[in-house]
Formats: sequence, C-alpha cells, structure tokens
Amino acid sequence: MMALGILVIRIVVGLLFVGHGAQKLFGWFGGYGIKGTAGWMESIGMKPGVAMAVLGGLMELIGGVLLAAGLFTPVAAVLIVLTMLGAIAKVHGKNGIWATANGYEYPLVLIAVVIGIALTGAGDYSLDALIK
Repeated sequence: MMALGILVIRIVVGLLFVGHGAQKLFGWFGGYGIKGTAGWMESIGMKPGVAMAVLGGLMELIGGVLLAAGLFTPVAAVLIVLTMLGAIAKVHGKNGIWATANGYEYPLVLIAVVIGIALTGAGDYSLDALIK
C-alpha cells in the first residue's frame, strides 16, 4: 500500500507542477504565457524576465513530469525545490508563514513533500524502479 500512496502523491503533485509550467510557458490553464509571466517576473525584480519565465516554466514542467513518472526522482525534487525556494524568496517570504496572508506555508509543504519522496524513493510503481 505504501507504493500506491507514494504513486498518488507523485501523480497529483507532479501533474500540478506540469500545469504551472504550462501556464508560464504556453499560457494554458489560465496562465499568462512567457510574455505575461516575464512582465510579472520583471516587476518583482527577476531579470531578465523572459529568461526567468522560461527557466521557471521549464523547471516546473520538467520537474513535474519527472516526479509524476517517478523518473530521476532526486532531479525532479531539486527542480521543484529550487522553484519553490524562489517563490518563497521573491513572493511569499515577506508575508510570513500562513497562506491566508499569501505566506510561504504552501510552498514549504510542497518542498517537504518532494524532499520526502526523494529520500524515500519513488516507489514500486515508478520508472526509477524499472531501471534499477
């Protein structure tokens, strides 16, 4: 049952990161695409905006795909943790911990989840398990 539980967590969290990356890169799922994301990133001091939008979008998209598939799970965790640390540093950190004040509670939970998966392994239902 543990492998099934890890699979559920990997798929849900991984696919949500795929969605966030697609918002930034392609404007899907209500996102603003590269141009809109770049403008927002520049407005919060992340320059050059286009490069940061592409980098952030790719890290979320690739990290999410890898996590959902359970492939190169430590790499997926690094990509996701880095994006969440950036979100905390540039957006949420100044607001304190609680999500009700746009704080860093949720990014911190996501960091804990992906580090936990990286440390325990992607489970039996993963591509990592197939290539061992």
